[in-house]
Amino acid sequence: MNTPAHDYLDQLGIAYRRMRFPPDTPKGAANVARALGFRERQMVKTLIFETDRGERLLVMVGGDQNVVSGLLKKAVGSRNIRLATPETVRATTGYQIGSVPPFSWQPPGFRSFIDRQLLDEPELGVGTGQWGEEIIIRPADLVRAAQARVVNLTTPPVGGEEGA
Repeated sequence: MNTPAHDYLDQLGIAYRRMRFPPDTPKGAANVARALGFRERQMVKTLIFETDRGERLLVMVGGDQNVVSGLLKKAVGSRNIRLATPETVRATTGYQIGSVPPFSWQPPGFRSFIDRQLLDEPELGVGTGQWGEEIIIRPADLVRAAQARVVNLTTPPVGGEEGA
């Protein structure tokens, strides 16, 4: 059965693989990675953030990574950003936290960001909107599908280097 995420990729002609894992797998990128035989970094966390202006943003990082606040603020151009509540994520995406697909639900103009390090991976896993199913996709195709801006979101700058 196709989800809207599958249909979206099919419409764009973007190649992907479908993989399934037991629906009773505990939530979290590390658990999905183990179930599917990938490294945790390859399972993408899709996070929704909000700015003080009410803008909502999609941020993608590896399952073993955390967003560096200052890098995200610089990339977004706002000093006041916070992780969205589960209710806001559901209202924004139509999906529950844990399997939010990084494409197919965004209205025009919705901004998406992907951490630069993910482009070094051969394949990435993203949610389909249904727990127990994963889309395996090449990083460049994920960037295209999500219309994401590639930025450094996870590696703090060294010495006075610019981060994003």
